[in-house]
Amino acid sequence: QVQLQESGPHLVKPSQTLSLTCTVSGGSITSDYYYWSWIRQSSGKGLEWIGYINYLLFSRYSPSFKSRTSISGDTSKNEFTLQLTSVTPEDTGVYFCAMGIGQADYHPLGFESWGQGTQVTVSS
Repeated sequence: QVQLQESGPHLVKPSQTLSLTCTVSGGSITSDYYYWSWIRQSSGKGLEWIGYINYLLFSRYSPSFKSRTSISGDTSKNEFTLQLTSVTPEDTGVYFCAMGIGQADYHPLGFESWGQGTQVTVSS
C-alpha cells in the first residue's frame, strides 16, 4: 500500500520561500503513469491543485501558481518537493501531497492516495 507523508515548516514569514517534502513509501515515484501532486486547502477557497511531477519527472503547474512554484523529485530518496516563493498570508492553509492516476491538461483526474496534510501559516 502506497503511503505519503508531508514534512516541512509550519510557520513561514512573508516574502520567504516555503519548502515542503512528500516522502513516498510502498511505491516508486517513477512507477508507470502516476502523477504526484501538491494540493492545498485554504480559508474560503476549498481545495486548490498546485501542480505535479509525473512518473517521467516532468512538472506542470496550475496557472494560478506557475510563476512562483517549483516541484522536483529525488528518486534516490523517493521524495518530491514543493517550493513556493514570495509567500503571503493568503498562502496559509493545509498542504497535501497525493498520488494521482492522471491529468487532463491542468486538471487532475483523481487521486488514489493522500498524505495526512500539514498546516502552514504565513505570518510575520
